[in-house]
Amino acid sequence: MSSPVTTIAEIGKHEGQSVTIRGWLYNLRESGKLLFPIFRDGSGTIQGVVPKNAVPPEVFDAIKGLTQESSVIVEGKVRADKRAPGGYELDVSNVQVLQRVPEDEPFPISLKEHGVDFLMDNRHLWIRTPRQAAILRTRAEIIKAARDFFDDRGFVLTDPPILTPAACEGTTTLFPVDYFDEQAYLTQSGQLYIEATAMALGKVYSFGPTFRAEKSKTRRHLTEFWMVEPEVAYATLEDLMDLSESLISFLVKRCLEKRRADLVTIGRDISKLEKISTPFPRISYDEAVKMLQEGHAKGALETKFEWGGDFGSPDETYLSAQFEKPVMIHRYPAKVKAFYMEPDPQRPELALCVDVLAPEGYGEIIGGSQRMASYELLLKRIREHGLPEESFKWYLDLRKYGGVPHGGFGMGIERAVAWICGLEHVRETIPFARTLHRLYP
Repeated sequence: MSSPVTTIAEIGKHEGQSVTIRGWLYNLRESGKLLFPIFRDGSGTIQGVVPKNAVPPEVFDAIKGLTQESSVIVEGKVRADKRAPGGYELDVSNVQVLQRVPEDEPFPISLKEHGVDFLMDNRHLWIRTPRQAAILRTRAEIIKAARDFFDDRGFVLTDPPILTPAACEGTTTLFPVDYFDEQAYLTQSGQLYIEATAMALGKVYSFGPTFRAEKSKTRRHLTEFWMVEPEVAYATLEDLMDLSESLISFLVKRCLEKRRADLVTIGRDISKLEKISTPFPRISYDEAVKMLQEGHAKGALETKFEWGGDFGSPDETYLSAQFEKPVMIHRYPAKVKAFYMEPDPQRPELALCVDVLAPEGYGEIIGGSQRMASYELLLKRIREHGLPEESFKWYLDLRKYGGVPHGGFGMGIERAVAWICGLEHVRETIPFARTLHRLYP
């Protein structure tokens, strides 16, 4: 096969030319003496057209005998066709079959409906289907966009350790690991460590896997997920809210620009994403509580929310449904938040923190705060929370040697992907989801 090798995504650059595609058979239709194979190559799908009288008999027979997911190298001429999903079809002239999937053991994921457990047990094969592949391409775009956003604004990427001696969010959701003669834990967040690098470099971010041993079965939780976490020296809560909304709108715009076709394949209502632009609505915890209590009075919420508690999924869903854009809720009671958050000078019972809730019921996608600047107050909080002081000596040093107001936030990539793609469950946002009862494949 002498024609140039291309991908299906790039095929429009070769209109009227002969090209070679390396991929797999996704589906095959027959109509009399015409074959319509659909090929996929990881970048997209394209329909081939094979008239019996236009190709050698062995090429026609080889294509006619193909089974779903058989691997092939295909040669053909690119033809523009407005009716075709990608705008092009391939007039096939030759095929080389690398491996034909046997008919007595067909590809397990057919075009019919399958149960969730079956699909998750066969996740290594399910990711080949057009919708799942489109989700994973969109995930990659969101990750690249997040890196571009911070890189272009002068942030330095710094990698925190994955093995840590202590927790930053409380010890109940940690995965313990034997570390020679010591006990270590898989990280829940890179935050404490990037506070240190922020004091060295000014504006930093980390991007890596995080682990939460939460015995949660909700559609929003994974035990292993990826988080992007910026941290900025001298940042106030207002600075963090500005940065959060800029990041989210940047990610959405990038996906609309580069992944529109994938969003269509996924079935996303794009008009909802087109409304996402800054500024986002900002409400205080007090205002959010008032909204929830009014919702209960109207019968929209079963239980009446009392001031002082943290929001559960139904509360977040109700609040986010009141807005077309992500909503930023700031200044929660310090009691329901982590030990390192700076108290509000006007009302010390509140923390200078913000949660960003995605619209359409997707819940919290960003959580952040101004960090505690005072050595004495931080030491007091560590003791109040019963945390091992010796594990946090280095963290306290950050307040002893040139401490400054600073802050940052974490954005879970999977929740951002779930919202931008409009997915029912977070398990489809990552190639291989780790949940309470799933460690295979």
